[in-house]
Order: sequence, then C-alpha cells, then structure tokens
Amino acid sequence: MAKNFHEVRDPVHVFVRFDTTEREVINSRPLQRLRHIQQLGMSHLVYPGATHKRFEHSLGVMELAGRVFDVITDPRNVAAEVRDVLPEEEDDVRRWRRVLRMAALCHDIGHLPFSHVAEKELLPQGWTHERLTMELLRSDEMISLWKAVGPLLDTEEIVKLAVGPVHQKGAPFTDWEAILSEIITGDAFGVDRMDYLLRDSHHAGVVYGQFGHIRLIDTLRVLRRPGGGTGEPMEPMLGIEEGGLHSVEALLLARYFMYSQVYCHPVRRVYDIHLKEFLEDWLPSGKFSTDLEAHLKMTDNEVTVALLEAARDPCKAGHDAARRIVEREHFKLLWSRNPVDRKYHHEPGAVLFGAAKRQFGSDGVRRDFYTQKGASPDFPVKCRDGRVVSSLELSDTLSKIAPVAVDYIFIAPEKRSQAEKWRDENREKILKRAKKKKGEA
Repeated sequence: MAKNFHEVRDPVHVFVRFDTTEREVINSRPLQRLRHIQQLGMSHLVYPGATHKRFEHSLGVMELAGRVFDVITDPRNVAAEVRDVLPEEEDDVRRWRRVLRMAALCHDIGHLPFSHVAEKELLPQGWTHERLTMELLRSDEMISLWKAVGPLLDTEEIVKLAVGPVHQKGAPFTDWEAILSEIITGDAFGVDRMDYLLRDSHHAGVVYGQFGHIRLIDTLRVLRRPGGGTGEPMEPMLGIEEGGLHSVEALLLARYFMYSQVYCHPVRRVYDIHLKEFLEDWLPSGKFSTDLEAHLKMTDNEVTVALLEAARDPCKAGHDAARRIVEREHFKLLWSRNPVDRKYHHEPGAVLFGAAKRQFGSDGVRRDFYTQKGASPDFPVKCRDGRVVSSLELSDTLSKIAPVAVDYIFIAPEKRSQAEKWRDENREKILKRAKKKKGEA
C-alpha cells in the first residue's frame, strides 16, 4: 500500500515530514531547481562545509512553519481577546495550515544562481527574487498543482504568505493573513530566519548561530500589540510568552554574530564582487532573464561551467574575474570600517576609496559596504501576571543589539604591499584634508 505520509532526514530538524500532496510540489521543477542553488553563494570558498542548498532550507522552513502553526492554533494557547482572529472551523484550520506550509516551501523558488549575489545589479529594474517567486507561483505549472488539491489551495493566498506585504504594495491582508505571513517572513520570529541561522551555522562549522528554537516556538502566541490609548483594540500579531523571551534574544544575537562573522566576512564578500563582475560580462546584456523557462534552466551548475571555461581561456568573457575565483587570486582587504577613522571624517570609506582609485587605478581597487536592515524588534510579550507589554520595555538586550555595518576597500593582490604602505603613511592625512576641504566649501 502506498504511503500518504513521508519523511526525510535533516541535519537540523532530524526529520522533515510531509504528505503525498506536498511531495508533488516538492517534486516540481521550481522546487527541484533549488537542489542546484547554493544557500550561501560563494561562502564555501571560506567555510568549506557551507555547500548546502536552498532545497533543504525550503524543506526546513516548511517544517518549522507547520510547528509554529500548530502551537498558535492550539486552543490551549489562544487567548479570548484574539479568538475572533483565528479560524473557528476545523476544516478552515486544516486548509490554512496547508496554505502556510506550501507558501513556506515555495518562498525561495525565485532565487538566482548563488542566491543573493548582486541581485539588484543582475536583474532588470523593478525585478527581485521575490517578484520571480510570485510569478512562478502564478505559473500554469504551479497552478495545476494547487488545483489538484481541490478547494484547499488558493494561488493568491500562497503568494501573499510566501513573500509578505512588503513585496506586495497595496495588496489587502486580513489580520490572519498578516500573522501567517509573519510566521514565514517576520523580522523577529520568521521561520525563514530561524532555519537559515541554524542551518548556515551548522554547515559553516560555527556555534554562534545556534539558539533555543524549540523553546521559542513553544512559547509563541497571537497577541494584541499593547498601547494605543484610544480604547480601540490594537492589531493582533505574533508575540511570545515571557518564558520564551531569552530564546528570542538568543536568536537576534545569533543573527548579529552570523552577519558579522559569516555573511559579512571580507573574503566571502570579495568573492561575491568577482562573481558579479564575471556574470555582468558573461550574461546577455549583463542581466539574468526574467523569462520563467529561462529562470528554471539557470542554476549554479551552468554558471560554474561557464566560470571554469572562462578562467582557462583569456579570450572568454569575464576571464579575469573567473580566474581570480578559480585560482584564489581574489582582491585583498586594504581597509575596513573603524571608529577611529570617523574622528577624521564622517565617511572615511568613500574618501579613502576615491584616493585609492586615484593612486592605483580603478581596475585595481574595489569597495563593498553594507548596513543590516531592520530596527530593534518590537513585539508583544505576555507576562506571567497576564499583562501584555512591548518587548523593548521588557528586554534591555533587544534595544542594544546594533545592526551590522561593514565597509571594505580591497586591492589587487599584486599591488597589496605597495598599497598597505601607502595606506599607513597617508590615511590620516587624506581624511583630514578631505574634512578640511569640505569645511572650506
């Protein structure tokens, strides 16, 4: 007899379980393509174990989304003041659970090869991987899968939950849809973030991406935001019982350390620069196609083959960038963000980058700067005495976690010794002169 329920082993969650309908979606082309998309781009060149793919991450996000749904809809965990927000009928509960798990499973199908490498520069204006995800979810291929399930799955509901309101300006979200979307995409409790932190740290071989996700999920609740002062009930959202607050703090600290130590590692970042430069030369018109068939056929594999060919042949487009990746002749770190330099000028990176280009030529210098998005998360916490308060009132830690900000200047390796000497002898003078000149202007 054929099984209706299936499971696969997972290094993070032990098992990921799904039914036959979900397996049909897992076996679809958009999902299977993710077996060939690196989760962390070029990070394996710095952390050799980080060769995991978007496919297993997507399975993990589906698994966690189901767990969160079961916790927040458990009648024992639903407070009277939010009971009207949640579906009442058992059939509705089962339907929304299916919609949520499908949205979680498919949330990354629009990713380009090597994931986040220069997405803004390599897609036509107005396109993002989220838009590609939405287009794929609305494709005939996926709609046929949703219809096969019957009335349980609605394409637009899946789209809403998969990418969230930020990427669907003007789309109406009910309170319940907003909560379900937050389960996947939320800044504080989003299971996308939970899974990638746990999974990336595991494969990179670092420990600071770990946190008590089981305890965190067990204490999640639908709560109304405190405050307002108008007497009107505040909007419901995902919150937490006080006993899980330390787990949330641990998650956000894990995020801070993973960004500062792994995602923003300077060598990882410069490999992304070289890969972007190769792709700009290799791709037609320097952009990835937004045609869905072309997207489904383009993976890391095609890029890697072209990269190796270009590295070996000086006549191929993108040869220099490809050679630097393959032969590990990447640009070297010349300068990184330092508070001491800000004493001399409020934008030291821009000033020193300009000076380095004038000294060594534009071809021999690169700059990379990034500031982590998002403010301190403000979410409702249900205290042990029954009151609901803001997380920022209850936790000093949350308000003090600063966003990660990096600013790097890289130099061609053949110019490194000369450039380091120039930097040490001229850095302070260049910054002071730039500040004085701006003041005089």
